[in-house]
Amino acid sequence: MMQSVRQIAEEIVAREGGYVNDPDDPGGATNFGVTIHTMRRLGLDLTGDGHVGVADVRALTRDQAVEIFITHYFQRPRIAEMPKSLQPSLFDMYVNAGGNAVKILQRLLREMGFDVGVDGAIGPQTLAATQKAADRGGLALRDAYGVARRNYYFRLADGRVASRKYARTRAGGKGGWIKRAEEFLSPRYHLSAAEFQRRVAKWA
Repeated sequence: MMQSVRQIAEEIVAREGGYVNDPDDPGGATNFGVTIHTMRRLGLDLTGDGHVGVADVRALTRDQAVEIFITHYFQRPRIAEMPKSLQPSLFDMYVNAGGNAVKILQRLLREMGFDVGVDGAIGPQTLAATQKAADRGGLALRDAYGVARRNYYFRLADGRVASRKYARTRAGGKGGWIKRAEEFLSPRYHLSAAEFQRRVAKWA
């Protein structure tokens, strides 16, 4: 059964968890996955003190986060117009990485032979190419996107030591980023524990 956008948004909120303010996270103070930057951009002064700060992030409710995601991360960026098979993963990644979520797709489409620009925006060109790719095989496109997404996380962690804790747990297993990408992948494309260890071995 196809999930509704609200169900997808509620799962994203659950995955993101509650209030965090991790100095290693460039997103800053975050609640239910909504960052302080997003709240400032939307002018969400929930405390009514005339500016948007950490107190407003703390005051955000789960339901407000769901509405923000549906409006500003699903409908506005036109993910709602994407093939249904790709929507959950693309929506989840857009919450996590903004326009980079679309760039990952656009680079993938280029590798598949489609003439699309890599600009992080969903326009007619990207919509048409994605639909054609989905018509050839919706789940194959979803899985290819999930693998590209996982590789994006690995590359971030390759280049930034402080980000590695999101890709690998203290115990050495798959971190939240990798598990998140694999939630949208067919099981046969999940990395085995040994494959994962080989990929992160150079991190030491």
